[in-house]
Amino acid sequence: MNPAAEFDIIVYGASGFTGRLVAEYLARQYGVGGKLRWAMAGRSLEKLAAVRDEIGAPAETPLVTADADDPDSLKAMVERTKAVLTTVGPYQLYGSALVAACAEAGTDYLDLCGEPAWMRHMIDAHHATAQKTGARIVFSCGFDSIPFELGVWFLQDAARATLGGPVPRVKGRVRGMKGGFSGGTAASLKATMAAAARDSAIIELLKNPFSLVPGFKGPDQPSGNKPMLDEDLGVWAAPFVMAAINTRNVHRSNALLGQAYGADFVYDEMMLTGPGEQGEQIARMIAASDGGLGGEGGPRPGEGPSKEERETGFYDVLFLGIAADGRQIRASVKGDKDPGYGSTSKMIAESAVCLVTEATDVPGGVWTPGAAMQRKLIDRLEAHAGLKFAVE
Repeated sequence: MNPAAEFDIIVYGASGFTGRLVAEYLARQYGVGGKLRWAMAGRSLEKLAAVRDEIGAPAETPLVTADADDPDSLKAMVERTKAVLTTVGPYQLYGSALVAACAEAGTDYLDLCGEPAWMRHMIDAHHATAQKTGARIVFSCGFDSIPFELGVWFLQDAARATLGGPVPRVKGRVRGMKGGFSGGTAASLKATMAAAARDSAIIELLKNPFSLVPGFKGPDQPSGNKPMLDEDLGVWAAPFVMAAINTRNVHRSNALLGQAYGADFVYDEMMLTGPGEQGEQIARMIAASDGGLGGEGGPRPGEGPSKEERETGFYDVLFLGIAADGRQIRASVKGDKDPGYGSTSKMIAESAVCLVTEATDVPGGVWTPGAAMQRKLIDRLEAHAGLKFAVE
């Protein structure tokens, strides 16, 4: 990090829907001009000032102009702060120059990325540079993939305490969820599909469960792409639309932690739909859809649900760990707001605060939030962001 930086955190994209929620949260939780020094950034000072006033942030909230198409403006921005928190996606369209600028400057970077092929390109291009400069590049600090990646870390920590070691098999199962995915998530999926149509190498990366662990080939992983009866739980399960990014982040976490879950670790994610014929019918209906992300009627970047819809949303994810001798352990992660906006905006904000104020000893490189911040981040998320981690 840049110890002489003017700011601790700059929220880049603060005039967008999710960026506005992040800025609103920071203003309410940490104020302006206090111990945490933060600023709002985007292309238009006029729009930033309007958002600042709309969210009730103080008039003295610092505003910074920067444009993804202007590398000089990005360089100037990253040199003023310890960390850049960016909500400007799809990241494969608008994020590459910012990651490069942060890696070169030794500035921390956090985003909400769910684009594994682009993330792999960034790892290949910038991991070594970030290690040298001390920049911590942290992808996927929202619903994809903190509840899952950190949920597995929490379960394995509990397994060491109660079973004497990590478990080689973990199932991530979404038990309940209310609230949609963000317009940015939908746009990212569409951008990834368009990129894959142009470049067959991207298709290979998307198919590889270890695509974020260069040079590593682990055991075969369940595909999770068909409805199935989960024998361990006695209920039907359907494909989960976020599994393609979450599972890859979990495997990168394992690698960053020195294969702490074992080199033979197997992990998948699905959504539980209930027992019997009704559970099977629902699972088959979900499998036949695209999760609402790919259609023309889905959310667009910058659009999102009402405050009431965000406040009444939730999610509940079960993690089932199975030891080699058959013993089982269960843990859960629950969130008190809709996953795509209300919870995500708080998760990335607290990740940034944790990274610059508590996890200062984490070396440079491309990280997952859980591997980098571990228990420190769990404690912050439980204290401030409405998440609950529990052994069941």
